[in-house]
Amino acid sequence: MYDLVIIGGGPGGLTAGIYAQRAGLKTVLIEKEFLGGQIAVSDVIENYPGFPTISGPGLMEKFEAHARGLGLEIRFDTVLSVVSDGRVKLLKTTEGELAAKTVIVSTGAKPKRLDVPGERELTGKGVSYCATCDGPFFRNKEVMVVGGGDTAVKEAIYLSKLASKVHIVHRRDKFRAEKVLVDKMENTPNMVFHKGCVLREIKSGGGTILGGGIVTGAVLEELTADDASIGKKSAAEILYEKETLKEVAVEGVFIFVGINPTTDFVDVEKDDGGFIKTNQNMETSVPGVYAIGDCRVTPLRQVSTAVGDGAIAAHRASVYIESLG
Repeated sequence: MYDLVIIGGGPGGLTAGIYAQRAGLKTVLIEKEFLGGQIAVSDVIENYPGFPTISGPGLMEKFEAHARGLGLEIRFDTVLSVVSDGRVKLLKTTEGELAAKTVIVSTGAKPKRLDVPGERELTGKGVSYCATCDGPFFRNKEVMVVGGGDTAVKEAIYLSKLASKVHIVHRRDKFRAEKVLVDKMENTPNMVFHKGCVLREIKSGGGTILGGGIVTGAVLEELTADDASIGKKSAAEILYEKETLKEVAVEGVFIFVGINPTTDFVDVEKDDGGFIKTNQNMETSVPGVYAIGDCRVTPLRQVSTAVGDGAIAAHRASVYIESLG
């Protein structure tokens, strides 16, 4: 019987482990892939306090060393389900079963990819899924934003304050974002719109994916409205068909077509996108089960916010365990 099981070894999970060890809780952290989470694949981080510039792997190595130095038990396994049986939480994993008094879910969320040529190869080398994280690297440069929802429009507006020019690509003729956001974006002078277009390829130096190693441009497919859809759908719903290709010279491509939280294994209250609902104490709808970081409903997904979530959740788990007597 563990006092606490932490599921996920990103910044939030490792922080929760540090606080749990300091509180004297019998704790195990379970990670299915690699410690550090999504931030561990970032080349450079410049917005984490105390480190003006550090690599993602370098920062996460420090987190891991701190947690292991306090004696945190870490297992590499996959949690398949979490069931609350009153005061006990039962976890089924690929390696077996275990029980705990409390559980912290820190499984994060992964950005949806377009899976176009160059996207995976150039991630971290000009391709990004976080303007807050990487926008400052593109100060006074031309960048591209792909997407038409609230997140894409907000991030495009944010990037417009840094970049010399922002190209925004959307496959429909109207954006899905809130009107107030769209109005603000459309009145931003350094914004260029590519409506009725889809991203087909991201290019790097020399015009090939492997050449140069950094983004130099993007290939867009210009589309024409499907005549059969006109009159049957609103303008915002009209899809397009293939017509022609064009290349745009940019040094950064930001993709915002949605994110997928890793939360299907736990039965707690979630929003329509699958993100776990919590209160300010990181408590979910199930007593003794907490959620932190990118997998929960939150207005900002950063290393610093995940760290704060982890500290709060571990503290509240300790308080909850004390209440059990």
